[in-house]
Amino acid sequence: MVRRQPELGMLTDPTRLAVWGDPIAHSRSPRLHAAAYGVLGLEWEYGRQRVSTDAFTDHLAQLDATWRGLSLTMPLKTVAARTARSLDEDARLTGAVNTFLLTDDGPHGFNTDVGGLARALAEMGVRSPAAVRVLGAGATATSAVVSAARVGAGLIEVRARRPDAAESLRRLGDALDAEVRVRAVDDDTVDPVDATIAALPGGTDLGPVADLLASGSGPLVDVVYGGWPTPLAQAWSRAGVAAHNGLGMLLHQALLQVRVFVTGDPDRPLDREDAVLAAMRTALVGD
Repeated sequence: MVRRQPELGMLTDPTRLAVWGDPIAHSRSPRLHAAAYGVLGLEWEYGRQRVSTDAFTDHLAQLDATWRGLSLTMPLKTVAARTARSLDEDARLTGAVNTFLLTDDGPHGFNTDVGGLARALAEMGVRSPAAVRVLGAGATATSAVVSAARVGAGLIEVRARRPDAAESLRRLGDALDAEVRVRAVDDDTVDPVDATIAALPGGTDLGPVADLLASGSGPLVDVVYGGWPTPLAQAWSRAGVAAHNGLGMLLHQALLQVRVFVTGDPDRPLDREDAVLAAMRTALVGD
């Protein structure tokens, strides 16, 4: 793949972006990114394309110098991490990439899901929690564990259907200087935590276990945003505890992607960032 190094901040080259995944028709990313670039005065094209894991490498090789970057959703995050020329810290820790910055020396990978979820937690009022519970043990749960550590959790409890599948998260905790405890999802020992992150497939119903977990588990952020309220959200409602969908995470991870595409750095704020975020939030609500 041969391309020129993008001159960040230029309006003319390169200007093409897209979100790839399978399925992809439901993605709200085009609307979010269009709102951001409108505020910034950038005439960039942001589309969407259905791309499977098997076709990923071939599609990537076909991109020319007009392409600036890609947003990557399931099931491409792992193969993207393996393909990237470099990884930011969050991508390295999680083994997942949701953002490619395309340059002349290849794609550079970032995981803005971690920062996006951390920002969403802070917006919910979860700041410097002592303990956070994560439901699930898959790729999204890995990002959730890193996000919990990023907002200051010293203890992260992971609930999994198969606790042995979460052993890698225990080791990840060592790298994050946080204690990760693994329990079966139906363990009836429920210690109080400051927040719960559900990183389970949409529509997962844990039955009576959900009501058990909802009590004393702090506010819930369920990373899904379709089919709301989810069975988990309903359990939190029955317990009189706040439940939030994944739109906050979606919004903030997209803002960090915009930072990558515009500045090359997810930690570097945009010019007029407050206005950009407001426009993206409006676009999200208008969906």
